[in-house]
Amino acid sequence: MELGISSFGEVAPAHVAGADYAAAQRMQELVALGRRADEVGLDVLAIGEHHRADYVVSAPEVVLGAVAAVTKRLRLTSAVTVLSSTDPVRTFQNFATLDLLSNGRAEIIAGRGSFTESFPLFGQHLNDYDELYTEKLGLLLTLNEQELITWKGKHRPALTGQGVYPRPVQPKLPIWIGVGGTPASAARAGSLGLGLTIAILGGAPAQYVTFADIYRRAAQQAGHDAAALPLCLNCHFHLAEDAKQAADEFFPAYSLTMNRIGRERGWRPLTRQQFDYLCGPEGPLFVGTPQQITDKLRYVRRLFGNTRFIGQLML
Repeated sequence: MELGISSFGEVAPAHVAGADYAAAQRMQELVALGRRADEVGLDVLAIGEHHRADYVVSAPEVVLGAVAAVTKRLRLTSAVTVLSSTDPVRTFQNFATLDLLSNGRAEIIAGRGSFTESFPLFGQHLNDYDELYTEKLGLLLTLNEQELITWKGKHRPALTGQGVYPRPVQPKLPIWIGVGGTPASAARAGSLGLGLTIAILGGAPAQYVTFADIYRRAAQQAGHDAAALPLCLNCHFHLAEDAKQAADEFFPAYSLTMNRIGRERGWRPLTRQQFDYLCGPEGPLFVGTPQQITDKLRYVRRLFGNTRFIGQLML
């Protein structure tokens, strides 16, 4: 099983026009994180995309390009690329460029995203939420297969035989589908024969097994070898030598983020008691000692048969 880490680049918003030293420092920390992950032998670094004041990364391809320059073997992927609100042609070019910089280590996790700020920012309408994703994913997959593109859709000007460059080092960029709570997306990944990443950010992991079942069933029905398709889990992660130390270190950052999001979405504030329950043997938070993390990795491997695990950092 491949092991990796991810970050969304959480940062305290400065709300200034310039001299945002906290954001600059956070960027340097992300590059250092990638360098260290490569040094200790992890397999994957995933960098998220958000368009909010409390996250520093809106262009993961750029951050991953910086990481590519200081690493040798680490796979480099988005987590996720908010495909619905971007241009698939530019996305492909950016990740093909990353692939060239990294000598063939780039990947894309394409998803809808957990926030909606990017839609009005880039002139998209939430009424077209599903249609945008379906159309743009189809175009991205076509770009990955063909150098000269003839394509017509509803939400982007047509392509009439243009070449899209550069092309990646890899024969094709690995494209995964990122899923948080939409069974239809898991089915789409399976039917297309793409890798699936399941973000388990709330609720017990066992509740998400149905997504893996839907994914593999759709793959089999579409004629793909379901057993050969990659499956990744993404869960919040923090490690310390002592279980209480791990929980005490992680709870402030986790509760701050979840309660901030919760105020926007009408959730009740997270308590320490609830947090401790989520850290339990069958909970979604991978927070604890090396042995506890190892035991939980084995537990989810038995549940899902996943080929990759990515631990999402918040500190």
